[in-house]
Amino acid sequence: MTPYSHFFPSAEAKGQIEKFKQWLRSKRYSESTITTYSEALKPFLVFYRQKTVAEITNEDVITYNNDYILKNNLSTSYQNQIVNAIKLFFLTVRETRIEIDKIHRSKRAKALSNVLSKEEVKLILNAHINIKHKTMLSMIYNCGLRCGELLALQPVHIDSKRNIVLLKNSKGKKDRIVPLSPKILEMLREYYKAYKPMVYLFEGRNKGQAYDDRSLQQVLKQALQKTGITKPATLHWLRHGYATHLLESGTDLRYIQELLGHNSSKTTEIYTHVSTKSLQQIKSPFDDL
Repeated sequence: MTPYSHFFPSAEAKGQIEKFKQWLRSKRYSESTITTYSEALKPFLVFYRQKTVAEITNEDVITYNNDYILKNNLSTSYQNQIVNAIKLFFLTVRETRIEIDKIHRSKRAKALSNVLSKEEVKLILNAHINIKHKTMLSMIYNCGLRCGELLALQPVHIDSKRNIVLLKNSKGKKDRIVPLSPKILEMLREYYKAYKPMVYLFEGRNKGQAYDDRSLQQVLKQALQKTGITKPATLHWLRHGYATHLLESGTDLRYIQELLGHNSSKTTEIYTHVSTKSLQQIKSPFDDL
């Protein structure tokens, strides 16, 4: 056995991981999801590198959870990612002792989504003089976009006559449309005249290449520093803000679900917990004393 070989899956497991990747591609999973699942599966198969894949049981999954995930204080979200990968993986294995239906995800902590107030959003969006940076952050908030959705946009996806954006191949391989405010449309026109993008609506230093997501996160970080906002905001917070502020202004949850591109209404219902509209209408009994 070579030094550090215990850090890698067995030869059999490596072959199975490659088959797993091929299966995921055949099911049209995105490359990023394929990488996420295969990398999550790898430490599990390393843990049981002395066993053949056919010998692994449900009891082994529980042992892995106790002796590796919990012992190393790994997060619930990471644990669930591994469980998802294991379940999908064993769907592709012909000879197995695993009973997939008996593999359960851990209960996820019900943390509330982090939300910026309208005033904080306004400060962030106005922090940059650079029209490109300002437009990118404004688009995420105005349309409730995921970072990847923004960076995949092309000029042809902007329909200025109908004031909409067409989002192609968003999460879950779904297309959807979201409305554009006249205000953001004017900003987009000003930006387009200044930068004249070739392929993507927002390009990096090299023409024809999409803007880098890490650079965009830095754009937000700079805006936070300029405004003095100390919340650990991320780009996704702008999307959360869009949904929460829509709910607070009276927009039906079903429309918000459609605008965000959520498959399940349960995902959208988190915003009912972070919206302050209903809470603000509750009269304290203290007022009657």
